[in-house]
Formats: sequence, C-alpha cells, structure tokens
Amino acid sequence: MNLSHILNTGYEVIFTAFTAIITAQIIKSIVFLIIKRKLDVRLFTTTGGMPSSHSAGVMGLSTAVGLINGFDSIAFAIAIGYACIVMYDAAGVRRAAGKQAACLNRIIMDVYKQDLAEAGGKLKELLGHTPMQVFVGAAYGVIYAFMIHYSLMHYIN
Repeated sequence: MNLSHILNTGYEVIFTAFTAIITAQIIKSIVFLIIKRKLDVRLFTTTGGMPSSHSAGVMGLSTAVGLINGFDSIAFAIAIGYACIVMYDAAGVRRAAGKQAACLNRIIMDVYKQDLAEAGGKLKELLGHTPMQVFVGAAYGVIYAFMIHYSLMHYIN
C-alpha cells in the first residue's frame, strides 16, 4: 500500500484531524470506564469530558499544517487562529451553556416536582470542557500530529 500521495498534503491534514477526534473520543470512553467502573457507549458521540476531542482535532489539524507548510506560514496562522476560537468556545461559551442547563434543570425539577417530561425533557448539561480538559486535548492533538507525520515519513521512506 503506497501512502506517498498522503504525506505532506491536505489528505494528511484531514486524516490527522479526524483520527485525532476519533481517538480522543475513544480515550474519553476509556477514562470514564476506569474512573466510573462502567461502560457508557454514548460518550463516544457526546461533547464534554477528558480529553477534549474538539481541541485534539483542531490542534492536530494546526500542527499538521505547520509540519507541512511551516510554522511561519500563513496557512498555519489561519489554522491556529481557528484552533484558538474552537478551544475558547469549548472552555468558555459551551461550558457556560452547560452550567446554565444544569441550573435550569434544577429549577424545572423544583417547579414540576421531578417530572421533567412535562417541561419538555432534561437539558443537556455536559456541553463544554474545563480548561484542563481543553489543554490535555490540545496537547494530545499536537503529539498525535507529530506521531502521524513522522510515522508516514518513516513508512514511505
């Protein structure tokens, strides 16, 4: 199998970003299994938790762009700007929305006496990430991009 058409192309960037997200979601499920001692398959498709797959994906993408085009390139500057916006959103806006959802759920439970179905159902509370979850996801994305890039280089050469 010849992978030379992937190395140093947009395909490598896309592959790195998406597989960083997928592997971060797998790691998140494993961490939950170890900590809570139960398997929750839904975690693979939900937001929130350790590590942040959003951060892993955008930092994997940014690092792959930097490795291919140079860390002083315009493409890397755009990619890292995008990554910063996504990570800020994950730790800021979405985390605040999750806290508001938790508060609203408590209010609804008090008003409707534990019957959330009457109020339209429970709001999703785990939307965002703590700063540590974002940092770990970002660090994972960077390391993962280096691993993919140098593995491809080694495999091809």
